[in-house]
Amino acid sequence: MIPSSTVREANVDQSDSSMMAWRVHEFGGPEVMRFEQIPRPNPGPGEVLIKVEAAGVGPWDGWIRAGKSVLPQPLPLTLGSDLSGEIVAVGSGASDLRAGEQVYGVTNSRFIGAYAEYAVASAAMVSRKPSSLTHIEAASVPVIAMTAWQGLFDQAQLKAGQTVLIHGAAGSVGAYAVQLARRAGLRTFATAAMEDVPYVHELGASTVIDFQTQRFEKAVRDADAVIDLVGGETQERSFQVLRRGGKLISAVSHPDQNLARSHGVEAAFFLVKVTSQHLAEIAGLIDGGNLKTHVGAVLPLADAHEAHLMLEGVRPRPKGKIVLTVGTN
Repeated sequence: MIPSSTVREANVDQSDSSMMAWRVHEFGGPEVMRFEQIPRPNPGPGEVLIKVEAAGVGPWDGWIRAGKSVLPQPLPLTLGSDLSGEIVAVGSGASDLRAGEQVYGVTNSRFIGAYAEYAVASAAMVSRKPSSLTHIEAASVPVIAMTAWQGLFDQAQLKAGQTVLIHGAAGSVGAYAVQLARRAGLRTFATAAMEDVPYVHELGASTVIDFQTQRFEKAVRDADAVIDLVGGETQERSFQVLRRGGKLISAVSHPDQNLARSHGVEAAFFLVKVTSQHLAEIAGLIDGGNLKTHVGAVLPLADAHEAHLMLEGVRPRPKGKIVLTVGTN
């Protein structure tokens, strides 16, 4: 327990110190998920306790549930990382945040803990919520927008006037990548399914390639970077479109280093690193009308199992982010 002197609390009901959360006691399919009553956590140093209003659902949640995360995940655990809500308690060392503030972001570096009525989050991984968004919309943003940002600018280090090819441009990360690339003055090629071509054009791509009927290798030459959000054969073929010295950046799988050497390019896989600073910058872009969010499905927290059936393709998967609503929003 954290000594009460180190935690600053909002006016929150202390009569019930328990909460509902989606827990995993063994790795496996959606059937291993359990909606359970557990003790409400307390924030430690550098942490805040958030009354969760909405929690985002992403593929990484399914990987963690299935035991396929690249990060160590001791059991039992509470699923979920993206969240939006209100700070109700602040641990020592989290002086920039106060109880009562509306925030959004990610729970922690293990990407767990958000599918719950309350969640402890690292103060360094949350920021004030974009004022123009509801909690549901805000919970859809953090991991995917940060992945797009870091892929383009931290990993590929792209500058205005350069050329980028974005695979999976109609997906959650891809849609942000196209918008950010347009705003940065990049010449943007994108791949998408035929029905999504108009949508990706609207997001700001210079050229959209229907991957079902066209070979992107014929349309793109000497690109400075490829942002790979698809993997597999698409990733392997992408080496052909890069200029020598170009970069292939993947958020889904480790690229073949032998292929990279043979084409004279750099290739890397990366894991997103969510920071308060970047979240604040993204919030500014959203509130300034420079980034659009896309929520695909909204389910109550109690239906998180259904959301994971969508992730697995057992239920129809929506276009846009799946979000669980916890509070009134």
